[in-house]
Amino acid sequence: MADKQQTPGSPTGEPVHLAIGFLRRPHGVQGEIIMDVHTDFPERIKSGRKVLVGEKHQPLTFDTVRPHANGLLVSFRGVDTPEDAGKLRNQWVYVKASEVPPLPEGQHYQYELIGLDVVDEDGNPLGKLAEILETGANDVYVVRDEAGKEILLPVIPSVILNRDMDRRLLTVHLLEGL
Repeated sequence: MADKQQTPGSPTGEPVHLAIGFLRRPHGVQGEIIMDVHTDFPERIKSGRKVLVGEKHQPLTFDTVRPHANGLLVSFRGVDTPEDAGKLRNQWVYVKASEVPPLPEGQHYQYELIGLDVVDEDGNPLGKLAEILETGANDVYVVRDEAGKEILLPVIPSVILNRDMDRRLLTVHLLEGL
């Protein structure tokens, strides 16, 4: 039996899907739906792009994409009425992680960081990077040990000392009181 290749951020080796938007409600009579944008690269959301919709990852293709308020008005091929668009309401829109372009050297997608082993500057294990909270000032890493104890680490240079993606290791400096 062949081993499943593990993907960073996916402990059981299943494909990783990245959320790029959230479908709100139908708009107009042509099958368009309002989509909140949840990506740093909205320019990649365009007509002809294949995506996966909802928990079952229904494959669909964007037909039209246009700006609307703080988000986008999108339509999908084969979805031509407000009733059909309504069936997609309140669902996430995903792309496969394998289809996203690489980032510049030294930058990483969040899903690549999840699961990193975290140690302090003396090499003492602290747990695994379990979650990334996005705040106004800077992100916060949630590190969880095997007992479920959490440490919150601000993502600032004085705390995050080194990311070794080859070793899947994050070295940090604990501030007083952590």
